[in-house]
Amino acid sequence: MSDALQFDAQGPVLLVGGYGVVGAEVARMAARSLPLLLTGRTPERGREVAAETGAALEVWDLADPVPFRADVRAVVGLVNDPDDRILRAAIAGGVPFVDITRWTARLQRAATVAAMLAPAAPVLLSSAWMGGVTSLVAACLAHELGGADTVEVAIRWDLRDRAGADSIDFMDRFGLDYEVIENGKRRNVMPLSDTRRIRMGGTITRVARIDTPEQFTLPLTLGTRTAATRIGFDSAASTSALLALERLGFFRWGRGDNFTGLRRAILRAGGEGGIARLRVDVTHGGLARSAVVTDPAGQAHLTAVGALLGLQRVLGLDGAPVSAGVTFPEQTPLPAEIPAMLAAHGVAVEIESATTGVAA
Repeated sequence: MSDALQFDAQGPVLLVGGYGVVGAEVARMAARSLPLLLTGRTPERGREVAAETGAALEVWDLADPVPFRADVRAVVGLVNDPDDRILRAAIAGGVPFVDITRWTARLQRAATVAAMLAPAAPVLLSSAWMGGVTSLVAACLAHELGGADTVEVAIRWDLRDRAGADSIDFMDRFGLDYEVIENGKRRNVMPLSDTRRIRMGGTITRVARIDTPEQFTLPLTLGTRTAATRIGFDSAASTSALLALERLGFFRWGRGDNFTGLRRAILRAGGEGGIARLRVDVTHGGLARSAVVTDPAGQAHLTAVGALLGLQRVLGLDGAPVSAGVTFPEQTPLPAEIPAMLAAHGVAVEIESATTGVAA
């Protein structure tokens, strides 16, 4: 017997992992207009969020073969789905689906699985950085320019901020080279290479390469000939230490289970919250646009905003027509409205023309 989700237009929205760090943020925002069903491995951890949001609470442990069944209006995957259980159940039941938790290789597999299953409802694979926010902003800038020859993303990671276990799983990818498109050609890139110093508002952050899904999807969807994403800490000393570990080869020889705690501790948040900030630069036909995105509520909140916008999209709540099949966040039908959509949730988007974020 397998998992079974069935579409019910009057049913709740299922948030798988709905009481984790990001899931709880999504639940609080979505509960203002939608009934919710929260699931996870340990429901006692979700009782407070369920009581706060008026959501129902059930067990669905993706590592447990016990099948899960529910009639729902939509489903949002907020935890890693390594065996595609949520994806397959949603497609089989004709349920609109949003996923924000996959690194690039798993997103590629999910897109393949979904295409083979021919979904009759929308499937939005929104695992680009911050729940697809980077891709949405890139689409907005590309819309202004009439295209996107290059897209460069720079992320400033605030070490004071909160972060769930799934959101730092990409640390294990630092020991693996990955493929990118540069000047229309494919090549392999070493993580934490090709450093830059990028201005974001009034700050300068040293950033280095990281494997993220938008570098795979943007060339497919926007025709981007160069797509690059880089990350750096708000602490220059911490960034230098991270790059030093890479030079020592730590992320290659330290990939075993014995070093898991140390790898994760590098990004483990130590405070009550910080500021999420990133920059997106797009060029097309000799013109340029840049946008600095700032969320004072932090990285988990910004990721949750991306998930919420994805949910609204697959349900048609943003006013745009809904169609079945697999899409990525940058294929938004409302690119010009992205800054206003983000601003409605307290996220500032400052757009500039013909500027460069690279510091001398």
